[in-house]
Amino acid sequence: MRKGLHSMVYRSVVLLLWALVAYSAVECRGLFWDGSAFLVNLLDRERFHDFYAARAHIDWLTQAPVLLLADLGIRDVRLLAMAYSATLFAVPAALYHAALARVKHDPPLLAAGVAIVATVYLPTSFFIVGEYNATFAAVTAAMAVTLTTNGRSVRDAVILCALGALCLRSYEAMVYFGPLLAAAIIWAARRAVNADLGIRILYALAALAFIGAAVVSAATIVDYWDHPHFLKVRSTSVDFWQNMQFALPLAGFAICGVASLRNPAWLRGRGPLIVLGVIAVLLAVSPWWRIVHAPSILYPPSHYVARQAAGILLAALLAGMWLLTGRRHSPPAVLATLREAAVSQRLLTLVTVLTFAAAVPDVALTRLWAGYLDGLRGLVDARTGVIRAETLPLHDWPNKLFFQDWSIPALSAIVSRTPGKAYVVADQDYLSNPPFEPPCGLLPRLSGYGWRSPG
Repeated sequence: MRKGLHSMVYRSVVLLLWALVAYSAVECRGLFWDGSAFLVNLLDRERFHDFYAARAHIDWLTQAPVLLLADLGIRDVRLLAMAYSATLFAVPAALYHAALARVKHDPPLLAAGVAIVATVYLPTSFFIVGEYNATFAAVTAAMAVTLTTNGRSVRDAVILCALGALCLRSYEAMVYFGPLLAAAIIWAARRAVNADLGIRILYALAALAFIGAAVVSAATIVDYWDHPHFLKVRSTSVDFWQNMQFALPLAGFAICGVASLRNPAWLRGRGPLIVLGVIAVLLAVSPWWRIVHAPSILYPPSHYVARQAAGILLAALLAGMWLLTGRRHSPPAVLATLREAAVSQRLLTLVTVLTFAAAVPDVALTRLWAGYLDGLRGLVDARTGVIRAETLPLHDWPNKLFFQDWSIPALSAIVSRTPGKAYVVADQDYLSNPPFEPPCGLLPRLSGYGWRSPG
């Protein structure tokens, strides 16, 4: 494997991640759906919006900058929304950056890390306020550190402890990520030769933190099992296929996986190039599918729907990375083939192309979102009183991609120069589509705040 290739891949993917952070922050993408209600509650209540204790650590990390800026006297909601968006995107980007940095010298592992960005992060991150975005990135970073540590590094042990503490109260998916990471950490620690007792204790604490995360997640699932929101989540968990950005790369990797397991030599031929090349092209042109087939649209709410399937896919990819590292001696034929220089180089190139193709619909949707915010801001700045959402062109393009009935009052207040002058309110009883926490559906105050922008 030419060293220059994986160095170029690492740098280009990291640059892409941070470019998307900057663009998403400028366009305030963190306000999408629940994000606007969360920001309003942060500013109106002047404290963390950590109503859901099982996810509190992620919330504290991503909400702290906004509260700090508000305490410093910043009242420009546009700047606060940009800061909130920047933090929401920067946390997973930093963690994926760290993960890629750890595996950049191992081409097969680097290819797996890049594939995670393309198939898990980008297709589910429009709903960036979802804590799963940071959780998925944290467990990826933890696995990368685990697979590349020598078991005698205090720094690595401390990093794993910190990631375990973050994941302790992060997201329900830790019910299966927790045991996976704990087992991998124990495996890595046991491989260490002549490790000090203190270091072994740190690795043990890291493993316990991930086990604790699984316990917290399991208790939360049991506690909220009959909650209306959880019932709805379970009923829609199989609808991940509605997310084209996720379904397309998933199909491509499924085809490659089945073909390579049946015949590892398939990886040496043109098969992966054809399959992943076609998927990359389809992803890159997906924003314009609706021109020829109206129902084939990129739909941001489907990012939320696909998160559970994305979590299962991530677990499979992380387990595959562990297997690839742990079976270096007498590996199965498919793993031996994956480690061949020519094969790993080709796959690394293909998943990198796929990642950049996956960024195209992300950018396209962000542009539409910016236009949606501009239109809503113009509406509330020009009107007074309550504006019934049903009188607006909600089903027109692109409004139907971004409208959510219970959070629209919050969003309409955030983008207003004078919050409270006008609100957009939907006619509904909050029974068919209730907010997870009732105060999220209330009219915000935002006293003293306002959206300041040249536009």
